[in-house]
Amino acid sequence: MALLNSCHIYRNYRRPEGLPVDSLFRETNNSRTEDTLTLGDLPWQEMFQDTLLRELIRYGLENNTDIQTALLRVDQAKAQLKAARLSFLPSLTLSPQGTLTRTDGNKAVKTYELPVQASWEIDLFGSLRNAKKGTQTTLLQQEAYQQAVRSELIATIANDYYSLLMLDEQLEISRATLEIWKEQIRTMESKFKVGEETENAIAQARASLYELEATHNDLQRQQREAENTLCTLLGMTSRTIRRGTLEQQKFPGQLNIGLPLRLLSKRPDVIQAEMALASAYYMTNQARSAFYPNLTLTGSAGWTNSLGQVVTNPGGWILSAVASLSQPIFNRGKLISNLRVSKDDEQIALLAYKQALLDAGQEVNDALYATKSAQKSLDTHQKQCTALERAVQTSEALYRTGNATYLDLLTARQSLLSARLNVVSDRFTHCQSVINLYNALGGGYK
Repeated sequence: MALLNSCHIYRNYRRPEGLPVDSLFRETNNSRTEDTLTLGDLPWQEMFQDTLLRELIRYGLENNTDIQTALLRVDQAKAQLKAARLSFLPSLTLSPQGTLTRTDGNKAVKTYELPVQASWEIDLFGSLRNAKKGTQTTLLQQEAYQQAVRSELIATIANDYYSLLMLDEQLEISRATLEIWKEQIRTMESKFKVGEETENAIAQARASLYELEATHNDLQRQQREAENTLCTLLGMTSRTIRRGTLEQQKFPGQLNIGLPLRLLSKRPDVIQAEMALASAYYMTNQARSAFYPNLTLTGSAGWTNSLGQVVTNPGGWILSAVASLSQPIFNRGKLISNLRVSKDDEQIALLAYKQALLDAGQEVNDALYATKSAQKSLDTHQKQCTALERAVQTSEALYRTGNATYLDLLTARQSLLSARLNVVSDRFTHCQSVINLYNALGGGYK
């Protein structure tokens, strides 16, 4: 039994079977037997066609503090892996010593040693090997974390940019509406002078104008805050952001999500969870290795003038070699407990890995449906705007001729304003859902 267990410590990590992969996606738009390029395979330079947005993303990838921290963590993991690899080599130590002794007026006696000591642990039962493998998985974890930060940064910059474009559109609609409202009030005041309009209608119009002005001021505040937020994310001081328009934004025509299996190799958080499982696997192997003896070879070679009690001049070479074998005897209970803890940690890591897959599948499903839903809402609200524009034109003509009340005109304009704002909101929601889908599929790694 011990021999069989010892064989396990030399096995490499293998991805566990029975993962909920095949059923992660509720719907696909490609053959389940063919793995084609997906939206997540696109480099972000091709995903985002707005040149100003690409400049912002490029600047953010170079200056964002979170991604700089992630890069430093990757560098730390590389250094730790190098140290783990060097542990397979002998360690050398140079420790020169010199002594000057004088007693009762006798001539001083000088003794010296110039030894080089070497120590080499023979990895008979995989302790060093599993430690190195564990360090490798830590490096892969940090690289996946760095990629997760990179992908999230790209998506966040794009979302903040589109939020700013949405606010620009809303401000433009608000500004145009204010001008129409002010002109309408001037017209109503002229009609009031000749008795064709009531004072109550003018008061209602002014109240509506004040409400619109308050909304306009609030949009300006949100616009400034959105710029400040984006600047902080980019790693720069607050300033005006150069940008395009929301209506000009374009994305790839076909939103192909591919096969669920691709999430295993594309989603950085899924990769990170799997590497955590692999690290726990090698920790369990290390716990198994602790049951077996350690073999260490030590030796020294050097120059000395002190051999026993005799001091000679000149000195001579001194050589020594020792092999030591250590076997745990009285701490077996502790070793068993450590192994149990490692096995439980491995099972916890496995559950976390499965949950990461489920969360990834949910994000893809939600983003895909949100994208389709936003496009349908956009098409519907655009048709609504067209119909309401004709209704406003008709109401204005009837009002000028006295065949419609101011309330009728107010209602028509309010409906058109809401519909225009809904179109802007739908455009933003569609952009946001496409970005979320791109991020959910592991996009942004190139």
